[in-house]
Amino acid sequence: MAPGTLTQDDQHPAILDSKSHSTSPLYQNLNQAELLNKGEKHLLHFGSPLHHDVIAKAHGLYIYTASGHRLLDWTSGQMSCLLGHGHPEIVKVIVDHAMYLDHLFSGMLSPPVVSLSERLCNALPPGLDKAMFLSTGGESNEAAIKMAKVYTGKFEVVGIGASWHGMTAQAQGAQYHFGRKGHGPTMPGMHMLPSPNAYRSVFRKADGSYDWETELDYGWKMIDLQSCGSLAACIVECIQSSGGMITLPPGYLKALKRRCEARGMLLIVDEAQTGMGRCGDLMAIEHEGVTPDIVTLSKTLGNGIPLSAIVTSEEIDRVCMEKGYMFYTTHLNDPLPAAVGDKVLEIVLRDDLVAHARQAGQVLHAGLRKLQARYACIGDVRGRGLMAGVEIVKDRGTKEPATELAKAIGDRAYEIGLWANLSTHPSFGGTFRIAPPITVTVSQLEEGLTVLEQAFAETEGTMPLY
Repeated sequence: MAPGTLTQDDQHPAILDSKSHSTSPLYQNLNQAELLNKGEKHLLHFGSPLHHDVIAKAHGLYIYTASGHRLLDWTSGQMSCLLGHGHPEIVKVIVDHAMYLDHLFSGMLSPPVVSLSERLCNALPPGLDKAMFLSTGGESNEAAIKMAKVYTGKFEVVGIGASWHGMTAQAQGAQYHFGRKGHGPTMPGMHMLPSPNAYRSVFRKADGSYDWETELDYGWKMIDLQSCGSLAACIVECIQSSGGMITLPPGYLKALKRRCEARGMLLIVDEAQTGMGRCGDLMAIEHEGVTPDIVTLSKTLGNGIPLSAIVTSEEIDRVCMEKGYMFYTTHLNDPLPAAVGDKVLEIVLRDDLVAHARQAGQVLHAGLRKLQARYACIGDVRGRGLMAGVEIVKDRGTKEPATELAKAIGDRAYEIGLWANLSTHPSFGGTFRIAPPITVTVSQLEEGLTVLEQAFAETEGTMPLY
């Protein structure tokens, strides 16, 4: 698809029309209050409050509450349903494999695992040659960090401020956005680089522009002072989604790799949300032309089914095998989720959804910047492709976060018909995290932008400029 050819009625074979699906054959006539009470009574708290609505259906680009309220889903579930909810080809794969090839002993080989490994490695840059499939992003990052430690024979790991890598011990030890408190020491040897937040960083050049190179050098100087001489790996996201859609500056990833190589470290890139086309490249690493030592995938690879991957070089695999690397789990290389991942990648490549995401992203970002020009409470719009962050502030000069205002805007958008995840943690203030399925149409983007415009217009304190 040539640039500029995306039209109002652009439709791919993978794009679903959900407007005709108003009822669910699964859950009807639900008592939402009763369900919420039972959920509160029997479900463990996990660090975030339960939402005030029960979701009875998800289909295409929309989710539906038990009361019948339809919402355009601009977060792809948990940033995972890359092709939308209930995609017919994905549904068929799940049904077929649930009936005939669901789960096996982990050492047994099955056709979908072989097919996905071949398709994925062939789609990635040379040097990412061998893959393994697990269940969650935290699990794949755990496997990657362990692999880096075994390969290098060292144990220190560098993460980036505002990062999110998962809930397992080593993954959480390398994450600095949230979740480190209240349970004793994290893994030893964990260090942090400053988050490359172009909007808020204090590192500035004389003209006021962001000086990320000085900030990066300063961060490494601090790490070198702290290190005991056993630096094994650095793990990074190309867009720090949970941290507020903080996007690595151009050249940052290449510079990071050079600094890792100078210290004999491996570079791990976590593509949980950026992978599989969402940012306008099949993988976000391609935007910078960087091939890391290890790539991890999750979320988007399974389109909502628990599936993750770790991909690395033949050389790293060989050395780790000789050194006795072991990461054996119950659902390692399971056929059913692998078949789903294989179909997801097939559809993304077959239907040219990477180009679609790139062009649709231009529509999304243009619309968000138009809102920024209209409302002074929008301090920053950032991201790439179909990943976007909209940061809400009290004052553009001071950049003071406006978390309560952001929540009010988000609540109003929800009432009107748009779900866009709001980052409310104090580490980044109120930032909308927007990541719709990459099958989204121009009309659905404009629908969501219209709802956002209305939410801003109807919420007190948004500071209209005209």
